[in-house]
Amino acid sequence: MRLNLFDNHLPGGNQGGPRPLADMMRPVTFDELVGQEQFISPGKPFRKLIDAGKVPSVIFWGPPGSGKTTMARLIASSQKSVFLEISAVAAGVADLRKAIEMARAEWKSAGRRTVLFIDEIHRFSKVQQDAILPRVEDGTVTIIGSTTENPSFEVIPALRSRCRIFRLEALGFDNVLRLLKRAVSDRERGLGDYEIKPDKGVLERIAEISGGDARVALNLLEAVAHASDKSENGRRIGMENINDLAKDSSILYDKLGQEHFDHASAFQKSLRGSDPDAAIYWLAKMLAGGEDPRFIARRLIVTASEDVGLADPAALMVAVAAAEAVERIGLPEGRIPLAHATLHIATAPKSNSAYVAIKRAMDNI
Repeated sequence: MRLNLFDNHLPGGNQGGPRPLADMMRPVTFDELVGQEQFISPGKPFRKLIDAGKVPSVIFWGPPGSGKTTMARLIASSQKSVFLEISAVAAGVADLRKAIEMARAEWKSAGRRTVLFIDEIHRFSKVQQDAILPRVEDGTVTIIGSTTENPSFEVIPALRSRCRIFRLEALGFDNVLRLLKRAVSDRERGLGDYEIKPDKGVLERIAEISGGDARVALNLLEAVAHASDKSENGRRIGMENINDLAKDSSILYDKLGQEHFDHASAFQKSLRGSDPDAAIYWLAKMLAGGEDPRFIARRLIVTASEDVGLADPAALMVAVAAAEAVERIGLPEGRIPLAHATLHIATAPKSNSAYVAIKRAMDNI
């Protein structure tokens, strides 16, 4: 059973408007769910907890469109629990208390447990998170929180200690493509009645653009379907439709959030691993997302000294020169010296002897 908190004057919930394709296609069974096999495949420990009806309070940490909300709803359904959904963006302590009272009333009247899903739990203040603790501890509700930010920084330790934390990954290309094909053919919940005829490579292009976000992929598919011309043979979707509607698509990158650290780490690992193609990709992704080029330049200087070191002393000079060039000319031209330094460092031989030497000396001191 699912209760809509909006109907009870709490934030969240659908207000009766037309449902977008991404919501219509949301899986209703675990068999329909794609991705996150490391948790929900039959035989996995977490899946065993689900099947046994013993799911503890959990926090799902992962990028947008990776299935956090869907998994929460499926878990509640599988436990035959009431599902209450609340958004941390709009809810306050009073809303939490009302949800708790609803959970208590449901247990007393029908003996049903309640799953309280808190979307974007990292947006709750310390006071709001503290208000949840007693109810999690006494079993009044099972909390399922979702967050795109690292819970170690955004969720208070007392609440983290009462929850299991699972990190979800962005969906792979094949999984997104599978979702798109299902949406095109599904007549009950998808676009099957539209008789969509995508040109060769169109669905693959949408999957590529989505960056592993199922919501982005399905929203774009829905948009191009509505924008396509209808004929007696159905609706043709060409590559031009995709390019026109996706050219301004936002890039998943929050320079103040977790993506900042994830991208910087991927960039530095590509440099360290001598993978120039990957290093240029992550450089472009950070620049396109609005990252401060001076931050990138600092990463290049550190990597040139820490990982290339004495194997190619010129790498440090190239990195420092790129940093100075960026300060002088700014963007967009500054991306060229950054690319220059990135490729030099990625293709250079590697030696961390200077880093190891100073670390050992500091340890001894």
